[in-house]
Amino acid sequence: QVQLVESGGGSVQAGGSLRLSCVSSGFDVGSRCMGWFRQVPGKEREGVAALYTTGSRNTYYADSVKGRFTISRDIAKNTLYLQMSSLRPEDTAMYYCAARESGGICNTFWFRRDKYTYWGQGTQVTVSS
Repeated sequence: QVQLVESGGGSVQAGGSLRLSCVSSGFDVGSRCMGWFRQVPGKEREGVAALYTTGSRNTYYADSVKGRFTISRDIAKNTLYLQMSSLRPEDTAMYYCAARESGGICNTFWFRRDKYTYWGQGTQVTVSS
């Protein structure tokens, strides 16, 4: 049984930082496309960042977070991370970890919810001004 468990959310002031973690069990995070999505009530869940393998060529970011967020993965710990810096009130959302069962690069569709197989339960991030 595959489980993705997020942690690290919380409340911070604008300009602050948080690091989200997503621990995977029953699923090998190596050479798989994994990503972070976020959702606010009443809006669609949107892709924030994803990676296929660690390295700048295979990491993808939404324009709204480029230069502020960094996605990474520790294969030994089977854990995905999202380092968030220079946080803004508009970053407030529930953040979800997602994993794609099928292998292969995901540069053309990393932001599509329907391309991911497994989802975590979410962790709330609240940024106050």
